[in-house]
Amino acid sequence: MPKRGYHHGNLRQALVDAALKLIEEKGPTGFTLSEAAKEAGVTPAAVYRHFEGREDLIAECALQGYEIFADLMHYAYDTGQPSALASFEATGRAYLAFARKHPGHYVAMFESGISINRSPELAQVAQRAFSVLEKAAENLSEHIPPDKRPPPQMFSAHIWAMSHGVVELFARGSPGTKSPFPPEDLLESGIGIYLRGLGLVPPDE
Repeated sequence: MPKRGYHHGNLRQALVDAALKLIEEKGPTGFTLSEAAKEAGVTPAAVYRHFEGREDLIAECALQGYEIFADLMHYAYDTGQPSALASFEATGRAYLAFARKHPGHYVAMFESGISINRSPELAQVAQRAFSVLEKAAENLSEHIPPDKRPPPQMFSAHIWAMSHGVVELFARGSPGTKSPFPPEDLLESGIGIYLRGLGLVPPDE
């Protein structure tokens, strides 16, 4: 049943919450602004006092998602210390946890077609999340001579892509892609194999 009685101050967030629910249920293009308004318990006209259109509303969902995501990635990295490898693996697990716990945000961020450069605020918070992996990558490669060190931006991007692939194929219930191994184990072993192949961690770690 639609929620009623939202005050002006929290109507914007009520619309975001409604959109997140609809994104989770129908995908980012599977609902209209009128449906979001109905879910929030307001008239369609009220939406336009806060958002220019559906994309603007989804972009706000993505922005809030990146804020949660960046905080989670930073927390995972910090709690994985003092081992650089443990911190790197912790960020991978955090990626999976975020996708499971915040599916509406995740879809708005990565599957809606909304560019992170849509606004300076969105670009800034997305970069804050990406920077965690780059920092972890830099720490992992400090022991390698600079002339033999792979670019941290390169292998952090590879780990990002691996994390995203495990989420898409095995952690979000995609049909026909069930794995005999838990997604966390798939990702952790994949990260370990990849990093050892680059010589970034000793074989026995």
